[in-house]
Amino acid sequence: MLQITKRTAIPLSDIELSAVRSQGAGGQNVNKVATAIHLRFDINASALSPLYKERLLNLGDSRITKEGVVIIKAQQHRTQEQNKADALDRLKTLIQSVTITPKKRKPTKPSKSAKKKRLDSKTKRGQIKSQRGNVRE
Repeated sequence: MLQITKRTAIPLSDIELSAVRSQGAGGQNVNKVATAIHLRFDINASALSPLYKERLLNLGDSRITKEGVVIIKAQQHRTQEQNKADALDRLKTLIQSVTITPKKRKPTKPSKSAKKKRLDSKTKRGQIKSQRGNVRE
């Protein structure tokens, strides 16, 4: 089980992991050892709650395909085990990002005293301008 939050967990059977060859310069192991991990996670077929599924599918993340499959390639480390842990950690972080519900914004209103001060200053400014206009005529 991949524990996402205290209440949410994904069975490892929902996650498809396959070993592939890493890119780039590799020394003696180049083109011989499959150390990179290719992770595939189908959002629609997973055991996640419908709310999390919807949020994941609405994310503008390039790792999520149009079909709703998360694809992560981990090849940063030299060993397959470290890359597997890295891929699972990155999936966990992605799912955790949608579990946080943003707080609803409460629209605020100016206080009565603030409204009164603003209107008084407008009235005063209007009186000053009207006095200036009379002087010039």
